[in-house]
Amino acid sequence: MPTRTARTAWNGTLEQGSGQVELTSSKVGTYEVNFPKRAADEAGGTTSPEELVAAAHSACFAMQLSANIAQAGGTPQSLDVQADVSLGPDQANGGFKLTGIKLTVRGEVDGLDAAGFEKAAQEAKAGCPVSKALAGVDITLDAALES
Repeated sequence: MPTRTARTAWNGTLEQGSGQVELTSSKVGTYEVNFPKRAADEAGGTTSPEELVAAAHSACFAMQLSANIAQAGGTPQSLDVQADVSLGPDQANGGFKLTGIKLTVRGEVDGLDAAGFEKAAQEAKAGCPVSKALAGVDITLDAALES
């Protein structure tokens, strides 16, 4: 399996510095990052490690869920996956940590009922490689079929 690469160039202090994250392998873009906007409610045109983790997790989960649905005998028509990644203080060790991830998925699936879809989604939450890498973070799941 391939290795994928991203690169960050950072200048300055945490509070006053800024950087650019480059998605090196895909070459799809370079994105601004800085700590004040990372810690603010409004991102203001910059990304953050948490948003990048959310992107990775939602994509990984969608792929794993698609595979699980097929393995259970269903056919996924569409999956809409959102990952909300929260950053907060690390009371035990100081600094910050990821305090939680909420995965929300709505699916249109042929051949599975709501219980089968929920089972496939729970297995995807546990089995996708990004979920496994984030095992130290509380991950919740809201999964439902749409008609």
